[in-house]
Amino acid sequence: MKNEGRILGLGKYFFAAGIACLGAQYFVYGHYSRGLPPVPPWAPGGAAGAYLAGALLMATAAGIAFDAKRRASALVLGAFLLFCVVILHAQKLGDLLASGRARTGALEPLALCGAALAVIGTLPAVPDGARKWDRSIVHLGRILFAFSMIIFGVQHFEYLKFVAALVPAWIPGHVFWVVFTGAAFIAAGAAIGAGISGRLAATGLGIMFLLWFFLLHIPLTIAFSKDGDKWSSMFVALAMSGASLIVAKSFTSTRSRQPRNGSSPRS
Repeated sequence: MKNEGRILGLGKYFFAAGIACLGAQYFVYGHYSRGLPPVPPWAPGGAAGAYLAGALLMATAAGIAFDAKRRASALVLGAFLLFCVVILHAQKLGDLLASGRARTGALEPLALCGAALAVIGTLPAVPDGARKWDRSIVHLGRILFAFSMIIFGVQHFEYLKFVAALVPAWIPGHVFWVVFTGAAFIAAGAAIGAGISGRLAATGLGIMFLLWFFLLHIPLTIAFSKDGDKWSSMFVALAMSGASLIVAKSFTSTRSRQPRNGSSPRS
């Protein structure tokens, strides 16, 4: 159990590192970019908005990683990511319904939003009056994360040939792995959303994203080092690995806070 706890504990660092690197890209670009989550390119604000978004991502990532106002950082980051999806990405609703690329651009920040909210479930217990709100926030985070994973899985089947072409040439059975991964996304999302073996499912997702980070995204980024989208995808994969482990840990922490023998847990 100690080793498992240490693995899950890495989630906040992977998540924060990925978010901080995405934030740094806004300073490098000085503008919004379609391939750089969470802000879509049509958002207002120009260079100033891009710098502000980058600063917010980097500051909240630091807060989550280093225990500096972790609760506030997680809530601010979650609110910002949700705003980007519901207010900004939703402006192109037709594209979201018709285009897999547009859906992915919205689902990535939605999944990361879910993980940011789930961070609340990994913190020490709060006074009784706030515990109900915390449970609701964590539950919402898990649902948003689970929903995103299910749609990612469906898209693996919808764009089977395209995704299969992304599998490294040295790995045999490209189509098999795409089908397997799509099914795993759907099953894991359903498990997390239903709260049935959610910790195990989220941990498996965290390992899978981490393998993608090393086996797929790092080689692609090295091969196409001048392509900013490759860098963004690599950072997203790292953040998603951390996000999955955070969701997994939120199940463990929530379970450990449950009252025993009818008594209330103490802060």
